[in-house]
Amino acid sequence: MIKSRLQPSKSNTVKSKLRSLRQQGWFWLNPWRQLDWLLLLSVIAVTVFGGFTIYSTELAGKHNYSYQHWLFGAVGLIITLVVARWHYLILLRWHWLIYALTNISLIAVIFTGVSANGAQSWINVAGFNVQPSEFAKIAMVITLAALLHNQDGTNLKTILRTLAITAVPWGLVFIQPDLGTSLVFGAIVITMLYWANAKIGWLILLVSPLFSAILYSLYLPGWILWVLLVMAIAWLTLPNRIISTLSALIINLGAVELAIVFWNLLKDYQKARLTLFLDPEQDPLGGGYHLIQSRIAIGAGGFWGKGWHQGTQTKLDFIPEQHTDFIFSAVGEQFGFIGCILLVSFFWLICVRLLWIAATAKDDFGSLLAIGTLAIIAFQIVINISMTIGLTPITGIPLPWMSYGRSFLLTTFISIGLVESVANHREKVRGDRV
Repeated sequence: MIKSRLQPSKSNTVKSKLRSLRQQGWFWLNPWRQLDWLLLLSVIAVTVFGGFTIYSTELAGKHNYSYQHWLFGAVGLIITLVVARWHYLILLRWHWLIYALTNISLIAVIFTGVSANGAQSWINVAGFNVQPSEFAKIAMVITLAALLHNQDGTNLKTILRTLAITAVPWGLVFIQPDLGTSLVFGAIVITMLYWANAKIGWLILLVSPLFSAILYSLYLPGWILWVLLVMAIAWLTLPNRIISTLSALIINLGAVELAIVFWNLLKDYQKARLTLFLDPEQDPLGGGYHLIQSRIAIGAGGFWGKGWHQGTQTKLDFIPEQHTDFIFSAVGEQFGFIGCILLVSFFWLICVRLLWIAATAKDDFGSLLAIGTLAIIAFQIVINISMTIGLTPITGIPLPWMSYGRSFLLTTFISIGLVESVANHREKVRGDRV
């Protein structure tokens, strides 16, 4: 009896040892036990599929892009897991330093950058071309999340401060010129301000100049109706009705003049991208060539597709640089409508998980990080797919985890790492020391 009291029974000892072995076998997963695995696995699946699609666009015996895509995807996954283990609240200490380094890197592009496809957007680092504007998107999400998490989004001063902070890197990106990334900046700001409870009227007023400039050029009666609509929204939703309504009118009138200035700043190839999507047959062998061939490829895929490596447009290299911005056309031709729907379904699942993490985050900073990442990913998906089928201008925005691009792929994985950090530390916010 004495022995039995001092020592556990044999049965209890075995159970204890088994429990200990299980804990020792899985202890290395403890730092990531709260990860959103559905989100991470979806991202991995799209990245792997992207590599196979890029592989199919390359000539026989030349598969450097696809192998690099998989390699940098693996590196990106490691970075994601490392970032997810760190507590995202640490970024609150360093967001101004991140913002400063971002602007310095964008300035460096102006003086020492490498030009490609009409844009000076890359810096050569140890033999690799790094695109600072891609990392600037993440930096802006971090900076704006730090700014808005403890501010009243309904306050006009907060909105103006947000716009002023964004204007510096946005301007540096725009003059490279990188029109696609500058549009992503706009999506980030509008989405994060909305999530921070900014008035809908303010947000409509912010985006109204863009629509005003477009409508004025395309359809004057439509522009007049748009201006009247914006003025009505300002009257009904914003404080100081008379001042707000007059401001809406002045902003939209000024947008027309500014549009002329910005138009003159664009390169010829960018002007063609913005206009030829309406009628690419105007220049079938020049600016409209990419879009025409892309639509032919997607249409040729039919319902089931021609099969991997069986696409004629893809294999015969009718679409230049198809492995980057026009990778979706390769999906459409080889895997058809079904393949496109499956890919879009994975993108939808990723966006839903990002939204869910933003909605369930334990603090506003983490929630804003997730919603900012969602803005980047969703905007790029919608614009890229739309431009390959002719619904929007060709702006040079790649498709997340599908298009080839080393800086682009790494930054998308880093952004997922930040969101996974928010998910991973949801139960650790209280009592954590930062």
